[in-house]
Amino acid sequence: MSHAHRVFARILEREQPGVTFTQEGSSLRSTNGKRYFAKLGSPSDRDQFIGEAESLKAMHLAAPGLVPKLLDCGIIDEESKERDSDVGRPFFLSEYKDIGSLSGTAAKVLGKRIATELHAYKSTNGFGFHVPTYCGATRQDNGWFETWPECFDALIGGLVDKLKARGGYESLCEQANEVRKRVIPELLGPLVIQPVLLHGDLWSGNTGIDRSTQQPVIFDPSSYFGHNEADLAIGRMFGGIPESFYATYHDYLPKSEPQDQYGLRQELYQLYHYLNHTVLFGGAYASSARSKMDKLLSAVRTG
Repeated sequence: MSHAHRVFARILEREQPGVTFTQEGSSLRSTNGKRYFAKLGSPSDRDQFIGEAESLKAMHLAAPGLVPKLLDCGIIDEESKERDSDVGRPFFLSEYKDIGSLSGTAAKVLGKRIATELHAYKSTNGFGFHVPTYCGATRQDNGWFETWPECFDALIGGLVDKLKARGGYESLCEQANEVRKRVIPELLGPLVIQPVLLHGDLWSGNTGIDRSTQQPVIFDPSSYFGHNEADLAIGRMFGGIPESFYATYHDYLPKSEPQDQYGLRQELYQLYHYLNHTVLFGGAYASSARSKMDKLLSAVRTG
């Protein structure tokens, strides 16, 4: 058994006296047949682990069974350590799901569940989230905002600040700030919406089916409360979620008014992810971000 899995076995055995655990691939299996997904981070990963845990907790309340159920998240202490160097490291424990590729049929079910459950779960505190969440490795400095334009501007602004700190992206940052100044108020200002719970990183690689039930499952969230359409944009990027997902989704939750700006709003929400990928992976994605911004700025100028 690996070191990390031995640590989790100690934690679980402390909570379940008399039950023993063995490693099975990337999971732990107990003598009573249950399987667990476990990961152990470095001390610097603490906020990222908490963000994922809080996202899963909220999503499980909104749509039970659609995400792996969080079982525990915390910090290794003296009692649960296996080595002295373990103390202070964050741990994450959830139910294990054997995940396969999302089928067209399951995509329809997913579209309905997200529209009628996840995106029906509303915030009472405004737009944002109560802890920072991470889109990939990028920290989203979530807070609470009264309006969606303020919230989305802050999310884009956080990426601009990260690119400025890295250096070499001055013109990209200038263009992004022009989008913040002109496009965000133009496209998001007219919306009359309520803040609903988002997955935050709903691309094809974070969706699948539970092989034991053939039901859809989503994972690796970076949640916050925002405009429901912001959750749809990245699914058309990087491989793509089946189109049956979108058709079914909008059967239950129509496009926001003004509907004729839906396509431009999707471009704007995709821009967030292209800028984030520039932060994560460098300049290969900068040209895609520039192309999006050229289109958005031109549309606002001529609209």
